[in-house]
Amino acid sequence: MEQENILNEKSAIKAGEILKQVKTYAKSIIKKDMLLLEIANKIEDKIFELGGEPAFPTNLSINEIAAHYTPSHNDKNLAHGLLKVDIGVHVEGWTADSAFSLDLEDSEENKKLIEASKQAVEEVEKIISNKTTLSEIGELVENTIKEKGFQPISNLTGHSMEEYELHAGVAIPNVKNNSDFQLGEGLYAIEPFATTGSGKVQDGKPSGIYELIDSRNVRSPLAREVLDYIINYYSTLPFCSRWLVEEFGARAIIALRQLEQNGNLHHFAQLVESSKAKVSQHEQTFLVKKDKVIVTTKE
Repeated sequence: MEQENILNEKSAIKAGEILKQVKTYAKSIIKKDMLLLEIANKIEDKIFELGGEPAFPTNLSINEIAAHYTPSHNDKNLAHGLLKVDIGVHVEGWTADSAFSLDLEDSEENKKLIEASKQAVEEVEKIISNKTTLSEIGELVENTIKEKGFQPISNLTGHSMEEYELHAGVAIPNVKNNSDFQLGEGLYAIEPFATTGSGKVQDGKPSGIYELIDSRNVRSPLAREVLDYIINYYSTLPFCSRWLVEEFGARAIIALRQLEQNGNLHHFAQLVESSKAKVSQHEQTFLVKKDKVIVTTKE
């Protein structure tokens, strides 16, 4: 068991090392009016080039969309406004998850909003340990963002991560919640969202991002073929329609619809700030040990 833990830690750290390089690369290529599809493809190609695999589709969420926007295979949308870039890398199922925000319209408000979510993560880094409680983290994030004049998004959280499990059961709040649950050792994503709006998100349009929830049989031969591919290549990690269209062509869209109707897949909605206000995001992955904490994704 001890040996297995060492291997898991190595994989988690390697995923973080790859993601650090990918973030540096992404920041160097992203420009205003660049196709979101081109950005996503370049980021994901870089992950493979560096020896990792995407832990989930690259999220490129603009302005009031807080999360869960990934380009479709024929997406024509261009980068603009306040862009959140959320990237995941896994090595043997162990994930590094990190996000940053970019101001693509030279807005002072955007810059301040970006700084609020970024500083919230930096403040958590100063206090986090295996004894830190969920409420301590949530209160610190909330206070940091409110001191900057913005609202934290209360119904989005960070999360624990385990092998092939991006959201592994522990939800890490962005507001004080009076929970005395201590983190303990493990792999955690801390991801504050700051907004000029009400501080809550609601479901928007379908995102084209899916997750396998049941491998039950499906009648359609095409859907069965696509399901087998999903099981073999993505396991329980999120994936997107764009990836499957690359593999199977446009018929993949029909198969995904059949698999969703059959109860095999969960289809995520885009998450939109409820008052349609702008949102910033910053995220780092923390490997919490008994005696120290490693921020695996910090450049």
